[in-house]
Amino acid sequence: MSHDKQHGYAIRTEWSGNLGKGTADYRAYSRDHVISAAGRPDLPGSSDPAFRGDASRWNPEDLLVASLSSCHMLWYLHLCAEAKIVVLAYRDDASGTMVEDAGGGRFTAAVLRPVATLAAASDAARAKALHEEAHRLCFIANSVNFPVRIEPAVLFAD
Repeated sequence: MSHDKQHGYAIRTEWSGNLGKGTADYRAYSRDHVISAAGRPDLPGSSDPAFRGDASRWNPEDLLVASLSSCHMLWYLHLCAEAKIVVLAYRDDASGTMVEDAGGGRFTAAVLRPVATLAAASDAARAKALHEEAHRLCFIANSVNFPVRIEPAVLFAD
């Protein structure tokens, strides 16, 4: 008997970029759209500026890297709490690489660079090692077909 739990996620993506002629040609429309879900703030979306998008709005590529980063952070904080390692602050300057080719394009890599600031008495070696476990457990990292590298650092609160 399987003990797998299934979770569902429902969002709406609605294009708001009809400038009057719809998609009559490549330059005739805006890439603007709104991503929404019940009870949450709307997320303004567009395409990457390289594809005629609005740089002030989130694009799918940004959101993929953000999903990897956020998922890793949430698992890491959970594991630290279980291990009695006190994280006081956390940031991640994550990046991803996408390559365009004749087939469209694909992500070839992502790098997470989490920096956890720990309470003074915390075990730095254990705190750093928990990143490996967080990566192994991350739902999003487990769902992508490209490598996600983790380059963690640990700081101590003054």
